[in-house]
Amino acid sequence: MRRLAFLLMTVILASQPHPSGAQQRGEKWVVSWAGSVQGPYPVGNPSAQPDQKFAFPSPALGARNQTFRMVLRPDIWGRQMRLRLSNVLGAGPINFDGVFVGLQLGGPALIKGTNRPVTFNGKNNVTIAPGTSVWSDPVMLTFVRDPASAELTGRKLAVSFHVAGESGPMTWHAKALQTSYVSAPNSGSLGQSEDEAAFPFSTASWFFLDAVEMTAPASSGAIVAFGDSITDGTASTMNGDDRWPDVLSRRLHAIHGNRIAVVNAGIGGNQIAGPPTYGSDKPFPGGPSARARIDRDVLDLSGVTHLIWLEGINDFSRNGNASLDKVIDSMKELVAHIRAKAPQIKIIGATVLTALGSSSPAHGFAEQDQKRKALNDFIRNSGLFDGVIDFDKVALDPATGGLKAEFVPESTTGGPGDKLHPNRTGYLAMGMVIDLGLFKPKQPAGR
Repeated sequence: MRRLAFLLMTVILASQPHPSGAQQRGEKWVVSWAGSVQGPYPVGNPSAQPDQKFAFPSPALGARNQTFRMVLRPDIWGRQMRLRLSNVLGAGPINFDGVFVGLQLGGPALIKGTNRPVTFNGKNNVTIAPGTSVWSDPVMLTFVRDPASAELTGRKLAVSFHVAGESGPMTWHAKALQTSYVSAPNSGSLGQSEDEAAFPFSTASWFFLDAVEMTAPASSGAIVAFGDSITDGTASTMNGDDRWPDVLSRRLHAIHGNRIAVVNAGIGGNQIAGPPTYGSDKPFPGGPSARARIDRDVLDLSGVTHLIWLEGINDFSRNGNASLDKVIDSMKELVAHIRAKAPQIKIIGATVLTALGSSSPAHGFAEQDQKRKALNDFIRNSGLFDGVIDFDKVALDPATGGLKAEFVPESTTGGPGDKLHPNRTGYLAMGMVIDLGLFKPKQPAGR
């Protein structure tokens, strides 16, 4: 019996991530980047998307023996990182191998000598069942000498992985507003390459990869910006990192350095109360409801201390058509769920921006605006939240009831804008109006 118990404990311990040296020094894992998943591809609302038919000739077959190089900007750095690959909205198991992470030089090219192999439970390959995600083992980032160094500020990682065989329906995040790269179908495992020749095709979306965590001092933490397209960054600058969460991040880093991460969990078209069901067989462009995704996109991530929740306009659109009571009840239910499961997280409510007069056929009508105003009254005055950010106040033109005129012209590809999504100017104003006192980090021990 003792031998059986010993063997059983050995198996259990082998299946768990081993504590790293950094963790043994009093550090912890903190989420540093996120890309909330939706799908399957091509269901979603991408921005400035190149034609994907050469990279993915058949959405049903998905990726075919090819390599992805996903580019992302960590919001804090550490000497070790781990990443999460997702097949949450796939229809069958997917085999990944040849996973690497390196420092981007430009395009799909990497800085020489930075590309590091990534393993899963000690192996260089992993099979992910449909409906699930898998975290990698910790990876030593040998090029990170000092995580707080200005040399790393704003730098981007390139995460490469090979899909062996056919993936089938692909889990993705449609609106990355960041250029990433893909090799040709049937080109094989190419993630070890540090040059750009193997990656001829570009994409403005993230596929399969949905979270990166870094080791950070025990006093560190993460703020998750949770919501719809106005958090996801629609109409901001392509590759410009100027969504309102990016502006907030830069303000906080100027004060607290490499101690507070701001990660973006927005999905374009997302709703609080709907859709009632969601899956690869019943997709919806706005992704799963806020309640359906809150655990995966917020509560299952490490080191989260604050949640900023900006959402509701899509519930009141012609696509959502939800009642005010249903949205408020759903909001209360989700807040109660967060507090029951993660009472340490402070929940900050954000008022919803006007869409009055929008050129979008689903938005801009008077009844939607009346519900929006009533929801904002609830957010401001109900006491449900630990704090409130009044985005509506900074974006509203009182003379017209719509967005301020300078917030309307579109920044991604140009054009007149849709009077629904703020541009770079609007996101800057939103990021600057946030009271940084809402996010005071813990002081290190002994101070």
